[in-house]
This record gives sequence, structure tokens and C-alpha cells, in this order.
Amino acid sequence: MANNIIKDGDRSPKVILHEPTGSTVEVMLYGAQVVSWKNERREELLFMSNKAVWKPPKPVRGGIPICFPQFANFGTLEQHGFARNRLWSLDDDPSPLSPANSQSSVDLILKSTEEDLKTWPYRFELRLRIIVSAAKLTLIPRVRNVDNKAFTFTLALRNYFSVSDVSEVRVEGLETLDYFDNLSKRERYTEQADAITFDGEIDRVYLSTPTKIAIIDHEKKRTIVLRKEGMVDAVLWNPWDKKAKAIPDLGDEDYKTMLCLDAAAVENPINIKPCEEWKGRQELSIVSSSYFSGQLDPQKVANGLR
Repeated sequence: MANNIIKDGDRSPKVILHEPTGSTVEVMLYGAQVVSWKNERREELLFMSNKAVWKPPKPVRGGIPICFPQFANFGTLEQHGFARNRLWSLDDDPSPLSPANSQSSVDLILKSTEEDLKTWPYRFELRLRIIVSAAKLTLIPRVRNVDNKAFTFTLALRNYFSVSDVSEVRVEGLETLDYFDNLSKRERYTEQADAITFDGEIDRVYLSTPTKIAIIDHEKKRTIVLRKEGMVDAVLWNPWDKKAKAIPDLGDEDYKTMLCLDAAAVENPINIKPCEEWKGRQELSIVSSSYFSGQLDPQKVANGLR
């Protein structure tokens, strides 16, 4: 059974996914952007700006935009590349992936256009499978080289998470790692903190990160766990008060309830030859956490990731 595409006035058409326990996901065809992920209690797990612009050609501020073929300004293209500013299509042939359940998953595809080739002269197919299951959201990006020459790209899944208060949450899994600080002309530093907490603007690319990173939100009594494959870097971003006021589609106070933790491939661009395909994977899961030790409970995280 095919996915139902819902028209929404002058906004982008979207697909709504749902699974038996009651979790739902909304995906816009414009940018293949997840704009809502609600758990079985109908709690929104992703952040969405109060001033989000829902009409193309601007990407929506929040949810999970995909940055391709360039992350941020690591290159000569527009900020975060053009994939988030294009209308995607349903993918009727997601092979070699097996067919998906159309109730709880969708396959989307973006193919290079003649217009894109003027700014990035490589023919590609970018696919994204989005799957919702109980307390879990999985995204599988794939890039296929359909050109006659190799190309390289950087990529990120920019995850805007909804948090109770960014100054009260902590991130674990990035301790002792090197990072590029985008607030200091990409100087390379080593993380000294046991866990990362927030008291001001942050914009960092952590390098060669583990496959599992967690955001611990005591007030919401939950831990958000990001598991990833094929994207070895991780980006942390929050604009804080001054920069938030300078971002037109972000509310002045929005920075307090958001935190971006991205799965990314930035430091070492991915190279693929003609006819080759690259595949990544990101799993986001929600683990109820009533403990306050500040340490990630391995058992609960393990249970939450099954």
C-alpha cells in the first residue's frame, strides 16, 4: 500500500507515519524533512521554532533537515547544501533495501537536476528511508553516484531536539574528544569536561565520535539516545540569546528549549566512485530516566535501543 501524501495549502505536501503503540512522524516532501515526532503519549520530541517559515523555498527551522552535499559552510555551496531546499519524491524502488511497511515508514528520493549541476557538477541520487517504531525513529540516508566520475561530499542530519531547559541538560559520549570550534575560526580543541553542559552559545564539530551519544534531560525524566553508523562526527549547536535574536525564523526565547545534536560526516568528506553507493544510519530512541546520578545508566540505554 502506497503512502498517503497530504496536501497542506501552500505548505509542502507531507506524509504521516504511525506505529501500533501510537507514535507518529510527519515528513515534508520539501527537503525530506521530518517536522514532528510524537511518542505514544503525544509528546513532541523534536523542537520547532515559534517563528518557523512553512512555505518553500526556505527550510523549516526545526525537526530534522538533511544537509547535503555540504555541511554548513565547509565548501563553496550555499549553507548546508541544497538538498534541504528541494522537493523530493516518493521512491518506488528503494533497492537494495527491502520494501518497507508504508504505515510506519517512507522512502524518499532526490535526483540531481540540470540546475543543480551548474553549482555542483555531479549526478547523484540521494535517498532517505524514515522509519517510526515504539520510542524510536530511524533515518537511513543513501547517496548513489550515477555520474561517470568520482565525487566527495559532506553530510549531516541536523536533529533539533526539544529539551526542558538547555541550561539543565547534559550530553554524554563526547568526553576527551577533539572538536572544531566554529566560534573560534575552527580551531581544534580537546573536550575536557566529564559531560557537556550549556551556559552560552555552542557550535562545535566533534571528531571521530562513538556510535552512541546521549542527551540527559532530568526535568523531562528522559534520555535521548543517538546511535549512528557511517557518520563519524557529531555536531552540537545552540545559538543562545544574542544570536537567537538575530535569526529571523527563531523566537527570541526558543534557544532555551532546543538543542541540536547532529550525526555528521564533516572532517573527512565521503568519496564515492561511479556506480557506488554510500549508506548511513541514525537511530534516535527515548529512554525514560528517573535516575539523577548524572551518569548514563547502561542497562536502561541498552534496553531502550533494542
